[in-house]
Amino acid sequence: MLPRLPRLTRPQALTACALPVIGLIATAVFAPLPFAVTQPGLTANVLGENRGAPVITISGATTRKTTGELRMTTIEATGPDASVSFGDVVDAWFRTDRAVMPRDSVYPSGQSVKEIEKYNAGEMQQSQDAATAAALSYLNLSAKNVKVTLKLADVGGPSAGLLFTLGIIDKLNGDGDGGDLTGGRTIAGTGTIDDAGKVGAVGGVALKTQAARRDGATVFLVPKAECSDAKSDLPKGLRLVPVTTLKGAVSSLVALETGKGSVPSC
Repeated sequence: MLPRLPRLTRPQALTACALPVIGLIATAVFAPLPFAVTQPGLTANVLGENRGAPVITISGATTRKTTGELRMTTIEATGPDASVSFGDVVDAWFRTDRAVMPRDSVYPSGQSVKEIEKYNAGEMQQSQDAATAAALSYLNLSAKNVKVTLKLADVGGPSAGLLFTLGIIDKLNGDGDGGDLTGGRTIAGTGTIDDAGKVGAVGGVALKTQAARRDGATVFLVPKAECSDAKSDLPKGLRLVPVTTLKGAVSSLVALETGKGSVPSC
């Protein structure tokens, strides 16, 4: 004969049933998830200095003194080894200065931190090479005679290509009539560039617009394909200018500076 088990009262039964459920919820809330939380990152004026050294150095051609700023923009993300919980994800979803992205879309899967850093550095170098080629081609200058060195610490990836290219052009030629491409403004933006001057999409533009406005920009150059994303949480006082090519970007900046010609909008 089996011993009779004590009969549970209704509150006791509910408590006994709730404990496993609470345990499962707690596990879901605090368990690491395969996401990265991103936020507005640093910006850097490519016409100025970074860590005491010029971002753009040119030899073999006469350079001009510039005014205004051309700011490349970045986003910051939780590290590839960082633990992101359900609570972190929920918090980010309710904030305009945070975004949740699949970790594999931010960091290549299966790679160590050092491998990721090496990959991003390689992407940055390719971007700088393409920026130099595109700028010199636009100005009809030979790479055999003009040497361009680009240096920007602690930034990786290809998304600064457009701003590097515009910075080189501004230092060498400005608007073509003695004026600055910036018109004395703080211009920010993002976009890849290839040797032919085609501008490509990059991602994270909604956060980059926030970084740009935070650091004083009033105009933001955005790859045309990403206009919708850029408009989603656009900071007040920041004007979007869509671009698809280097020529179009220069034309837009000259039109803004001189007040002549049309400037596209998203």
